[in-house]
Amino acid sequence: MLCLVLGGARSGKSRLAFTLAGHALPKAFVATGVAGDEEMAARIRKHQEDRDPAWETQEIPIDVSGWLKTHGAAYKTVVIDCLTLWLSNLLGSGIQASQIPSYTDDLVQSARMVPGTVVLVSNEVGMGIVPGDAVTRQFRDLAGVMNQHVATAADVVYLSVSGLPMKLK
Repeated sequence: MLCLVLGGARSGKSRLAFTLAGHALPKAFVATGVAGDEEMAARIRKHQEDRDPAWETQEIPIDVSGWLKTHGAAYKTVVIDCLTLWLSNLLGSGIQASQIPSYTDDLVQSARMVPGTVVLVSNEVGMGIVPGDAVTRQFRDLAGVMNQHVATAADVVYLSVSGLPMKLK
């Protein structure tokens, strides 16, 4: 099963992802975040402390598809948190915006190869004001298209708002 959980910052999407993932073992948590500064390092530490120790944490900032192809079959449950950080990492590594759809396709296909449940977490970034600069607008637009693509492919889609899950699909 492929599940997508969307939401804004501090909306409860990670907590919802863990709930949807269930208790089947073994289970992997694929973290895409990179501690580029002390504040982000603190966020990552907090996430790690809050996570049940039964989760095997894999820190994969870019090649999530490759990890899924190589290791995904060993797990009954995989949570990937989060796609918007993954997108940011791809762009920061020099991947061009025009290549993002093919990377997203590869991610979805790789997730489908996992015999168990895969829960993808992503930020919904398009519900606020229009960003004031072209780079941020491009990121918002790429994230929106990526989320649409993953939502179309997913079996189940949830939106978390203020800790309240809404099933969209």
